[in-house]
Amino acid sequence: MKTTVRALSFALIPALGLAVAGCNLYRVDVQQGNVIQQQQVEQLKPGMDRGQVQELLGTPLVTDPFHPERWDYVYSFKPSYGKREQRRITVIFDASGKLLRVEGDVKPAAAPR
Repeated sequence: MKTTVRALSFALIPALGLAVAGCNLYRVDVQQGNVIQQQQVEQLKPGMDRGQVQELLGTPLVTDPFHPERWDYVYSFKPSYGKREQRRITVIFDASGKLLRVEGDVKPAAAPR
């Protein structure tokens, strides 16, 4: 009886160790915010209205009630192993709701000369 319990415990300890170790092998990539491509930013033109900008870029992640002329688009990607990547785009409108400029990590392409 004692030998079967001892043999069973010797078999379960490595199996339990493998099960616990397996819990730490897989990590999930985490994406948050608005995924905005360079092609989308290049389509932004001064004078576009809010609806056109929202149709192109989507709903902004952050809208400040104290600065309604500013929309912020933030994208964050944390791979399972590695450093977190973050990009930010700020769209600025004038008082009449027309696009003035784009600021941030992704810039519109320069106008051809």
